[in-house]
Amino acid sequence: MAQQAIGVDIGGTGIKAGIVNLEHGTLDSDRVRIPTPKGAHPADVLETVREVLDKLGVADSDLPLGVAFPAIVKRGRTLSAANVSKDWVDFEAEKFFEDGLGRHITFVNDADAAGVAEARHGAARDVEGLTILTTLGTGIGSAFLYDGVLVPNTELGHLDRKGESIERWAASSAMEREKLSWEEWASRLQEFYSHVEFLFSPDLFVVGGGVSKNPEKFIPLLELNTPIINAVHRNNSGIIGAASLASD
Repeated sequence: MAQQAIGVDIGGTGIKAGIVNLEHGTLDSDRVRIPTPKGAHPADVLETVREVLDKLGVADSDLPLGVAFPAIVKRGRTLSAANVSKDWVDFEAEKFFEDGLGRHITFVNDADAAGVAEARHGAARDVEGLTILTTLGTGIGSAFLYDGVLVPNTELGHLDRKGESIERWAASSAMEREKLSWEEWASRLQEFYSHVEFLFSPDLFVVGGGVSKNPEKFIPLLELNTPIINAVHRNNSGIIGAASLASD
């Protein structure tokens, strides 16, 4: 088994990558980031991934490569497109990237990748029962892990709230867009997490995504029966999980 792999995490606002130490679940390189191209059309995203790999110095590497993406992913095909171009709906994404990069890749949902990273090397390691990881960023991603085993393609950010996806109202992008205080935003998160807690009775919530760099600002404001903790790898979880899954 390889000791290193490359992880790429494609988000609504940025495309990030790093070389991952598979034994420790840490980055062996600096993390590089390039803004996601406007509209996030497949050809433009592919070109930006090429730029990220070149900037990382691994464009010609034979290390395993995992790519995480914000959509439902089944057998390499993207079936949704919440914060990217609608061109991704029912799109052969894995084959598109393999053809474009000229190499084998593993293509996965971004929140699922983050969940795998936290289950193998982070906050959800050795946790029994159901862990629900949520990524709070442009949208709300989710990963279900039962006794450390991933149940893929959950989409809690698309729970309905007054006729639209709750992520539109409760993601961290809503806080920025509406200039909410941390307290105002936390009250929205309270509604989201309380509903998820009622539906699934999890044993642990883990919070990842860009806002996980400021856990002290909002996690203590939440009142839940379920323990809720920050992701150990914060916003690097998607990179680490994508690399880990590529090496399986």
